[in-house]
Amino acid sequence: MIGVVGGGIAGLAAAHRLQEQGRAVRVFEANTDLGGLAATYETAGDPIEQFYHHLSKSEETIVEWIDELGLDSALEWRYGSDAYYVDGVVHPMDKPWEILAYPHLSIYDKFRLGMLVLDVDVRGGIPSFDTYERLEDFEDVPVKEFILDHTSRGCFERFFKPLLEAKFGDRWTDVSAAWLLGRVKFRGERDILKGELLGYLDGGFGRVIDALIESVGRENIVTGARVTDVGIDDGRVDSLTVETGQTQTHDVDSVVVATMPDVLEQLTGYECAIDFQGTVCSVISMEASLTDTYWLNIADEAPFGALIEHTNYVPPERYGGEHLLYAVKYVQDLEDDLWQQDDEGVEETWLSGIEDLFPEFDRETVNWIETARNPKTAPVYERGYLDMVVPYDLGEDVAAGVYYAGMASQAQYPERSLNGAIVAGERCADLIQESQ
Repeated sequence: MIGVVGGGIAGLAAAHRLQEQGRAVRVFEANTDLGGLAATYETAGDPIEQFYHHLSKSEETIVEWIDELGLDSALEWRYGSDAYYVDGVVHPMDKPWEILAYPHLSIYDKFRLGMLVLDVDVRGGIPSFDTYERLEDFEDVPVKEFILDHTSRGCFERFFKPLLEAKFGDRWTDVSAAWLLGRVKFRGERDILKGELLGYLDGGFGRVIDALIESVGRENIVTGARVTDVGIDDGRVDSLTVETGQTQTHDVDSVVVATMPDVLEQLTGYECAIDFQGTVCSVISMEASLTDTYWLNIADEAPFGALIEHTNYVPPERYGGEHLLYAVKYVQDLEDDLWQQDDEGVEETWLSGIEDLFPEFDRETVNWIETARNPKTAPVYERGYLDMVVPYDLGEDVAAGVYYAGMASQAQYPERSLNGAIVAGERCADLIQESQ
C-alpha cells in the first residue's frame, strides 16, 4: 500500500494517479474536511472558494486533469479585468489606451514596462529576445535592482513597489528577480482589446476535489487522521503511525507527504529553509457591486493589498444574485495586528477600509462575511529559493520510498497554484511507478 499524508488537491491527485497505475492507496488527512486551500463556502447559489482561485492559460496540467475527470464541459474561459487604485481613483489597466492613459507612469515608463512583459530586453538600445529565458540566471538578483536596471525608476516606484509590498510586506526586499520574471511568464493568453483570459469551473473548483474523492474512493480516505510517525527500516520507509482517537500502524511500501514542509520535518527530520507567509482572506457578500473590476490592486494606504470582486468575473446570477468580494492581506508575522484580531475585528477592519476608499459604499448592503486564515498559504520567494525547494524523491535525503508533493516543491514555483499541486502529486506518483 502507498500512504498519502494530506488530503488537499496534491495528495488526492497523487492517490488518483497511483490508483490508475494499479497501486493500493490510502489517504490520511488530519482535518475533518478535504481540499485544503480549495475548501468552499455556501452562497445563495454555487459554492465559492474560501481563498480566491482562477486559472491562467499557462496552467496546462490542471486543464488536462479537468478533462480526465469528466469536467471539461464545466471549464469556462472569461476575461478578467485589472485596475489600479491610486489617489482615490480606479484606473483600468487592461486595454492599450487605458494603460496609455494611466497618469502615474510616463510614456517611457510604459514602454519599458511593456517590453519586460513581452520578454524583450531593450537595454543598450538593441532588443534581445533571449535574456530572460533562464530564470536561474536571475535567482540571486534582488528584485529592486532588476526592476531599476530592466525598466525604470518610475516603473519601480509607481507600479512594482506597491504590488511587491502588497504581496510580501516588509519581506519584499528579499525577493528574487527570478520570481518576478517567472510570474510574468506565468501569465497566460491576453487579448489586446479584452485583457487576460482566466479559467474557472462552472460550480467552482470544489468540483475537482469532489471528482478526485469519488475517483480515489471515500473508503480509501481517512479524515481526522493525524500521521505522527514515518517508520523507516534499513534505509526504507515501511510504516505510518496514525492517530484517529486511537493509535494505528499501517504497513506501506512508499509514502507521499503532500503537506507543508513543517509536517515533513516533524515526520522525517528533513529541514526546509523556505519561509512562508500567511493570509487573512474574507468573502464579503453584497447586494450591489462595489466596482466594475475583477482584480483591483491598491496603491493607497489600506488594510488589504487587493480587492477581488469575483462576480465581476463570474456572473452574480451563479450565486443567487449575490455580489461576492474578496478582501485579502498577506501576513509575514503572526504578531501582525490583523492576524491577532478575531473575525469580527477583521470584518470591521475590511469594511472601514472599503469606506475610506469608496465613500459611497453602504455597509448596510452587506449580506454576510466569512473569514478564513491560514498561517502558511504561500512561500516568500526570496533569493536562492530554487536551492531550497524540497525534492520530489527524498530517497537520498530521508529514506527510499519517501516522496514530497507539498507547497515547497518545485511545482509551486514561480507561484503557488492548484495546477502546481496537481503537477506535484502526479510527479510523485510517476516516480513511485518508475522505481518499481
